[in-house]
Amino acid sequence: MSSILSNFLYNKGMEPSFDEILKEFLLINNLTQTTFANAIGVRQSQVSEWLSGKAKPGYDTLRRISLAFNVSADYFLGIKENF
Repeated sequence: MSSILSNFLYNKGMEPSFDEILKEFLLINNLTQTTFANAIGVRQSQVSEWLSGKAKPGYDTLRRISLAFNVSADYFLGIKENF
């Protein structure tokens, strides 16, 4: 991650949650929920649930996200700071 939010969280020893990571990813890449959803083959409503923290993607979906955007799953899991 490269934003102020992620730098703040990592500097405080806190790991960002999936919804925070996804929000930042969409913002940095200028993606709408619909565009992101279409790229990975899910409904926009599913992305909305992830962004609200009500749900998280499963293994297969996380794999599709990583492949569709050429980003390590470690980034979305909060293990790596940069994508």
